[in-house]
Amino acid sequence: MAQWDTIDRYVVISTDTHAGADLYDYKPYLPAALHDEFDAWAQAYTSPFDDLIVATAARNWDHQLRIADMDADGVAGEVLLPNTVPPFFPTTPNITISLPRTRDEFEQRWAGVQAHNRWQVDFCALAPTRRRGLIQVFPNDVERACDEIRWGAEQACFGGVLIPPVSPGDPHVAPLFHTRYEPIWALCAELDLTVVQHAGAGSPEMPMDQPASNAVLVTEMALWAQRTLGHLILAGVFERHPTLRFVPTEQGTLWVPQQLAVLDAMVPTMKSEAHNRTYGMFGGSSVDALTLSPSEYAQRNCYLASELAPYDATMIDFLGADHIMWGSDYPHEEGFAPQSKLAIRWALHDRSEDECRKILGGNAGRLYRFDLEALAPVAAKIGPSVAEVHTPLGDTGYRAPGAFGYRPFEGGLALKRLAPARG
Repeated sequence: MAQWDTIDRYVVISTDTHAGADLYDYKPYLPAALHDEFDAWAQAYTSPFDDLIVATAARNWDHQLRIADMDADGVAGEVLLPNTVPPFFPTTPNITISLPRTRDEFEQRWAGVQAHNRWQVDFCALAPTRRRGLIQVFPNDVERACDEIRWGAEQACFGGVLIPPVSPGDPHVAPLFHTRYEPIWALCAELDLTVVQHAGAGSPEMPMDQPASNAVLVTEMALWAQRTLGHLILAGVFERHPTLRFVPTEQGTLWVPQQLAVLDAMVPTMKSEAHNRTYGMFGGSSVDALTLSPSEYAQRNCYLASELAPYDATMIDFLGADHIMWGSDYPHEEGFAPQSKLAIRWALHDRSEDECRKILGGNAGRLYRFDLEALAPVAAKIGPSVAEVHTPLGDTGYRAPGAFGYRPFEGGLALKRLAPARG
């Protein structure tokens, strides 16, 4: 009998898709004591994102529509990251990327995050073989985050833990290299849960009343998240927890070698044993305890989930095919859907079949707890064939704008739809 890695089609799992409930559908997942507060908040709420208030918003929560889109796109499984607006979140362009500032704000938004987590349980149950959620937590309260992680680990649907990046200089939340987070890292390692971080953070002190404020915010989203890799290495998190898996998601791949080059050059000179007059004063006990180079930690503990392009080949070679995963970014309109099969050919046609099986599905199955054999019959019907993936696109006669990585195919969906006129 053919196995998932021997059938003539690829099992494709998108490790970067987004989902969430329609606004009022979160209410049943909140404690009854918060229902009146929720009603007042929801009635006053206005989403700044037009794609959450027009017909295309249904892609986030319409099970049948989502499955039909996945089938047409050749995607057998998906990892869910949040996209819609959980209860009590603020009305700003950085809705989901600013952390709570006060205890009262935390209490309300924590209830909203828990509602989203519980909604995920029911949404994944509609396609238990094909979906895995992520346990979303805030770093503001470590004890409650750990309680939520323990709860999530008991549910069959979750494949990992989503921990948001902490912006530089946030006066309300400690940076992720702080020792206060050790219980979270230890628990994720103990429970064998993958730690995921999506691009998205903004400085809490950045003025939002300037002409360039929103432009700076959106162009720096990935930048602040990318700091986390270095923070975890320098704090010795991977030294203490060699089995911990960390997945930066939708941040691209080419930033990793630049960051590691700096760390590889500086860390040896910062150790006490180096007796370096310049950099020795910047080390410390966590740096002295490191037994591997920063690159070696990344190659052991770090996995990248991204929309892939041909230029990402350098990172496949550097980290190894065991550490790279593919994502479509569905339903975001800058993503690959509905052209994922073409996107996969574009990025991976010249990689080996073994590499492609790992990158497209095998790694995600291992990291996010998918049953790959259960996905094989789905992929046998809708997945891209091995022969198809290894056929170069050639000259398609099309070249997408720079914002879409000069893709040689039309898509994603943003090229199909203009934003509706605002009144």
